[in-house]
Amino acid sequence: MRVSFPFSAIVGQDEMKRALLIAAVDARIGGVMVFGDRGTGKSTAVRALAGLLPPIDAAAAGYQDGTPRKGKVPVPFVDLPLGATEDRVVGALDLERALGAGVKAFEPGLLARANGGFLYIDEVNLLEDHIVDLLLDVAASGENLVEREGLSVRHPARFVLVGSGNPEEGELRPQLLDRFGLSVEVRTPTDLKQRVEILKRCDAFERDPQAFTESWKRAERKTLKQIARGREALSAVTISDAVLAYASRLCMTVGADGLRGELTLMRAGRALAALDGAETVSTDHVAAVAPMALRHRLRRGVLDDTGSTARIERALEDMVA
Repeated sequence: MRVSFPFSAIVGQDEMKRALLIAAVDARIGGVMVFGDRGTGKSTAVRALAGLLPPIDAAAAGYQDGTPRKGKVPVPFVDLPLGATEDRVVGALDLERALGAGVKAFEPGLLARANGGFLYIDEVNLLEDHIVDLLLDVAASGENLVEREGLSVRHPARFVLVGSGNPEEGELRPQLLDRFGLSVEVRTPTDLKQRVEILKRCDAFERDPQAFTESWKRAERKTLKQIARGREALSAVTISDAVLAYASRLCMTVGADGLRGELTLMRAGRALAALDGAETVSTDHVAAVAPMALRHRLRRGVLDDTGSTARIERALEDMVA
């Protein structure tokens, strides 16, 4: 059995880890888009979080031709290959059974395998737009409808969608980028001590994965309890009209198109409050999630050459003043 690198042992990348924890508490956030350099632990973090979460009922994980299963299974983690066809992603007619037995049967795709877990797409900006659109539709609805050769199948496909990419290798269309709930930026660490610590932890894990994982069990249990408490408390967390007005005013100030940004601010702020053990969402919670909820929804100003994150931080400072 493959051992995942402990989520709690990941050095730095705090914004990415926070976004993943928020998505783990409330999957309605709409997925996480991670932009940044190669080799900065993007897939490691997602795989680690999937490995940290408690096993789920087998009947709720994946789709296996409608055959009920019993017991518990690990949270699914599906890595979608860049060259995957639409049939591989959504599922198709099982040709072997169709030709051999003359029976029309459904062969589940990657979306079915990801049900109840995480679907990770590396270099999502290089994926065909219609595939990305399809993935976002299914992630939002929680269902996958497949109609092939007279076969019609609808099955649950509830998963946290995580995409990663390097902006230097191509941009994702704004219409698609806007549909991701959160967007985070990761960079290669520039602090010498942090880089050395990363090397030491990676080396320790490669030498003895079991011992290294065991040494982080206490921290992992703490993170797991935080997620469990957050999920349980989420529905009870309240948000006042004043905080909603603060979120809307922020979106208007930075010029975010549509209402998707405000909805994400509300949901992400509530999830963060639940993670923090707070009963109500404060403006601090909204401000904390604002960059990741809004940076990918801003138009690039012709006369403003500052980045989206700087514009959001400036707007937050102006609202306090």
